[in-house]
Amino acid sequence: MSRLSPPTGPVAVRPTPPDTAPAGSRRFAIRGQLRRPLALSVADLRERWAQRHADVVFDCATNGPQHHTFEGPLLREVVDEAGPAFDARRRKDRSRFLLAVTGKDGHHAVLSWAELDADFGNSPILLATAMDGRGLDEVGSQLVVPSDRCGARYISAITGIWVGTCAVPEERFAPGAP
Repeated sequence: MSRLSPPTGPVAVRPTPPDTAPAGSRRFAIRGQLRRPLALSVADLRERWAQRHADVVFDCATNGPQHHTFEGPLLREVVDEAGPAFDARRRKDRSRFLLAVTGKDGHHAVLSWAELDADFGNSPILLATAMDGRGLDEVGSQLVVPSDRCGARYISAITGIWVGTCAVPEERFAPGAP
């Protein structure tokens, strides 16, 4: 139950040194199997990527149904700037990658790159810069998954995003293995 609008705003992407964030803004790191790890603030997300709007309704376990409007760039576009260490020409290589998002309160959410990728799920997941018209500069960006009916993957005050693959021991899948 969501509606996502087309991008608005600037789209130029410029590197920003991690120590140049305005006072009072929270930074989070995007790290893992990347060519260019990033440290970003809400202001960086607002200035460096096109902003999308999403009107969402989701169920919160503690507060019931929530109706909000979020604004922010697509997670896929931000992480793509960090250069995930996969061969973009190979779909199976891209489909192996995961993203783990962590919030200040210790909540985590895991997404697959395939959920975001235009060749697979093409889900318009946002890194919110504003909620209900209020900037999130002081509290930090929020993960917004418009297709989720449950709010469990709406991670507030993002502190980090890890991108990479998980090694799966092959012996666990061998014939006769328990």
